[in-house]
Amino acid sequence: MPRIVVPDDSPPVISGSAALERLREAGETVVYASLPSSEDDLIQRLGGAHTAVNIRGSTKFPARVLEAAAGSLRHLAVWGTGVDNIDLAAARRLGIAVSSTPNTATDAIAEHCLALLLAVARRLPALDAAVRRGRWERGALVQCLGKTLGIVGTGAIGTRFAELGRAIGMRVIAWTLHPDTGKARAAGFTYVPTLDALLAQSDVVSLHLRSSPQTRGLLGAAQFARMKPGAIFLNTARGDLVDEAALVDALASGALGGAGLDVFVSEPVAPGNPLLRLPNVVLTPHTAGTTPEALARGLDLCAENVVRYIAEGEVVHRVV
Repeated sequence: MPRIVVPDDSPPVISGSAALERLREAGETVVYASLPSSEDDLIQRLGGAHTAVNIRGSTKFPARVLEAAAGSLRHLAVWGTGVDNIDLAAARRLGIAVSSTPNTATDAIAEHCLALLLAVARRLPALDAAVRRGRWERGALVQCLGKTLGIVGTGAIGTRFAELGRAIGMRVIAWTLHPDTGKARAAGFTYVPTLDALLAQSDVVSLHLRSSPQTRGLLGAAQFARMKPGAIFLNTARGDLVDEAALVDALASGALGGAGLDVFVSEPVAPGNPLLRLPNVVLTPHTAGTTPEALARGLDLCAENVVRYIAEGEVVHRVV
């Protein structure tokens, strides 16, 4: 039977799931309940594997790892949509198929983005903490009705969040690398010609792009300076799209009113990260897509990719 390895189920996601049982029916399946401590540790875990199931984006598959595993590894199945942790050019060169699970957490992530927006706008964490301390601190809050929401990236999640923004009465504009006017009409938003135009017009800016050479570091000091004074920034996409130090400066100076972040340049967030000290930031641990419904759909599709490739040599949702 082919050997299937899950090298990074920590915290556990696939353990105990119906998807894991499907994998066990398809091959000898080994699940590691801790993250690899190094590239060498990951290489050792992948030894003899026909298929690797990647759960955590923090587990990196650079060329060196893929080359070491290439003697047996035929398929790298990613649970999720992001594949920026994989050297895709090396995978292509080595003949290793890479698959993902697109659009399984779209609604969950868009809802989380809305939750972050409302938590920042209404200062919910700070007010909750004050009431629990016996303090009755009332003051002006931000109302979203009538404000402009700027969506950067109009894939499935960005488009769904645009719909949620409109549902609470916001005017929605968008900018993306590959605009789709039909999608804009259907979802009720309008494209603007440049990122700068979006930043200048938006009361809330929400980031929904993939990490790529084109998008890494897309928002830095110059871009935050172009945003409206007091604007809110949201990121549920990837941490490396943003110059984190520049974001901290903009938040600490009051140029930005607040931020809601589910992703970071380095994860988990280090204890000394200055974002942790800022009162106008709401932070969550890269968990926007972890609803039971989204988890089940994503794991089922990941297992389907694995089973189909082993049985038929076909990858349903192939990246390379």
